[in-house]
Amino acid sequence: MTLIAILTVSDRASRGEYEDLGGPAAERWLRRAITTPCEYRRRIVPDGVECVRDALVDLVDQHHADLVLTTGGTGPSPRDLTPEAMHQVIAKELPGFGELMRQASLKQVATAILSRQTAGVRGRSLIVNLPGKPASIEVCLNAVFPAIPYCLELIGAGRIELDPTAFA
Repeated sequence: MTLIAILTVSDRASRGEYEDLGGPAAERWLRRAITTPCEYRRRIVPDGVECVRDALVDLVDQHHADLVLTTGGTGPSPRDLTPEAMHQVIAKELPGFGELMRQASLKQVATAILSRQTAGVRGRSLIVNLPGKPASIEVCLNAVFPAIPYCLELIGAGRIELDPTAFA
């Protein structure tokens, strides 16, 4: 069964000071869009290169996640280091994901140009960096997810099928 991991990156959420909204929003979207049975696993870590890097390595290398979606840590603030952490663990970057997510997001908000989302491959896993806000997560997933099943197939990851009516 395909394993999809959702990694929320947030200092406040990891300390319990802030409700994780991004992780549940991503999972709700995935459950609506994917028709094949999948296992979902969510985790919350604080911002920072080491925490995010270590969680990504664990989810991919130990738990064999086929797809890892990160939420948060993609902005320009000093603690937003999710892309830097991902670059330390991937073998190949797929910059088209970030380009398309920013393009789709710009139709909603002018500040989308500040976002640094990207995607990459580690072994047989695809890692995609998403923003942390639920509305932005939906916009980004609607934009890039149609390419994800084929990408998973190309890298030898688990197979997923999509409900074409799930995309707004």
